[in-house]
Amino acid sequence: MDPDYSLAVRAACEFIGTAILIILGNGTVANVHLKGSKGYGGGWSLIAMGYGFGVMIPALMFGGISGNHINPAFTIGLATWGLFPWADVAPYVVAQMLGAMAGQLAIVATHKPYYDRTTNTDDVLATFSTVNAARSRVNGFANELLGSVILFSCALAIIGSPLTTTEPGLAHLALGFLVWGLVAGLGGPTGPALNPARDLGPRIVHALLPLKIKGRSDWGYAWVPVVAPLLAGVIGVGGWKLLLG
Repeated sequence: MDPDYSLAVRAACEFIGTAILIILGNGTVANVHLKGSKGYGGGWSLIAMGYGFGVMIPALMFGGISGNHINPAFTIGLATWGLFPWADVAPYVVAQMLGAMAGQLAIVATHKPYYDRTTNTDDVLATFSTVNAARSRVNGFANELLGSVILFSCALAIIGSPLTTTEPGLAHLALGFLVWGLVAGLGGPTGPALNPARDLGPRIVHALLPLKIKGRSDWGYAWVPVVAPLLAGVIGVGGWKLLLG
């Protein structure tokens, strides 16, 4: 985070960065899951790459301005350990949530003909939010917690590494590969979300939009990709601070 930029500018960067994350990440899911799309059936490797670039691009754009949190769990985790001002938390989180919803609306607008062709409601919901493949909240929570702890602690270690001290651009580039690897390695059980805004914002959009074929928004599972990353933010940031910070 650069204090030379106003809170309004930094919050705007968080809004845009989170929207880019959703457009590239959930956009790739839509490309793979929606019938008639040219990427239909493209597989999980394509989705992992989409989310990796969805983090990498805004990190390179805004990492030196807002810190490119694009994740309420990271923002709150940093504030919990005194690494980010609590006064800025609410504006960041609101911007992240609104950015996620705006990004999802953009995906629906550009993919509407393919939503109309897709009859599997699980495929439709997958383009918005995560679900656990085993229909298990316990398994989902464990997967989201592990992935999010790795995400936050490794992200801070990469940014603070002696190898990247004079090359912050390289560090932010590496964050994309970190997310790419996490989605590839932990994508089977839940997705994963690793980010409350990434899951909850689009899920709200799914619940509100009058799609031709929609199905349920699965609110019974919705707390898992919110609570697990929030807990992981405290654990992951704290673990990094205690060991290396």
